[in-house]
Amino acid sequence: MSNSCDFATKAIHVGNEADQWKCHAVVPPIFLSTTFEEKEPAVTYGYDYSRAGNPTRECFEKCIASLENAKHGIQILLMCCSASGLAALATITHLLKADDHVVVCDDVYGGTNRYFSKVSTRFNLEISMVDVTDIEKLKLAIKSNTKMVWIETPTNPLLKLIDIQAVADVAHKHEGILVVVDNTFITPYFQNPLELGADIVTHSITKYINGHADVVMGFIATNNDIIHEKLRFLQNAMGAVPGPFSCYLALRGVKTLHLRMREHEKNAFEVARFLNTSPHVKKVVYPGLESHPQHELAKKQMSGFGGMVTFFINGDIETAKSFFKHSKIFTLAESLGGYESLAEHPALMTHASVPQNEREVLGISDSLIRLSVGLESGKDLIKDLDEALKAACA
Repeated sequence: MSNSCDFATKAIHVGNEADQWKCHAVVPPIFLSTTFEEKEPAVTYGYDYSRAGNPTRECFEKCIASLENAKHGIQILLMCCSASGLAALATITHLLKADDHVVVCDDVYGGTNRYFSKVSTRFNLEISMVDVTDIEKLKLAIKSNTKMVWIETPTNPLLKLIDIQAVADVAHKHEGILVVVDNTFITPYFQNPLELGADIVTHSITKYINGHADVVMGFIATNNDIIHEKLRFLQNAMGAVPGPFSCYLALRGVKTLHLRMREHEKNAFEVARFLNTSPHVKKVVYPGLESHPQHELAKKQMSGFGGMVTFFINGDIETAKSFFKHSKIFTLAESLGGYESLAEHPALMTHASVPQNEREVLGISDSLIRLSVGLESGKDLIKDLDEALKAACA
């Protein structure tokens, strides 16, 4: 399969080639075996132990790497049920050594914040949380021992955008600094960070790429052969690998990613426009709205605006809680990116591990609500939001 093919064609065919199997199965088999026969000691038929490599996993790795236009894809099983992509995050961080410095964008998923601020520092990594939407602040934050810049764009939960190319240009003026982009919120369908200068792109496969809320998994992709070799070693040495059934489910899910992302975006646009007119909403944040402070950057580095919408309800924390009680279609739950619409309260849920004073500085207030707009009827979603807002703000 040529890498010049369009996204949909690659999503359906790369890694799924029937001629790789003797039986020519159109759908890749699920290889449950943990171990594989060898020709002779240390001479394999391609695989030896499923932690080091599994045919089902390899199919998925090839597929997602092709969607990110990457040479290499490394799949990581998420081993912590409380957050997405953290095993991938930990694996990437193991590229560093004690006393190295990492610049992390300040508005990141709460689990990412917790890992960098409360876990990685135990191993003598130096962490600076910086508003990287301001490139001048990034320049000032870089030190002689800086070895990595970690960004999300759009960010979680405030949907701020970071100029990937500008970050890469600044970072790569210094020897040895890696730029890592968490591309979970917008997916490779709408954004390809490696083409904008990033060294590594990572995803929580749990979210849009799988899309069915039944797999917990992370993913890493890179075009750098040396980085790839190091990550492969860490993947095997740390054992953060997914089971073949999870790989099968995710490979199934990605086949419809292009269709789902179009509908997520369509519904999110309708929801954002409605919320923008509601008297019960203080502010709406969605990259597709002209009111978004980085709308022009969104049009420049993304081909679509995604399915995540953040808004501030008129009221306090009790008003927000009442909204969740009255919503019938938007399910109160963590995570995002599935076919179903979800709503959550970052200050109490996904970002509860971030200290209150830090949340206040970031703007994660008690009135902030994050929506993952699903694939239901847009008309029904708007009606549900309207009724919940009216009941909560009555």
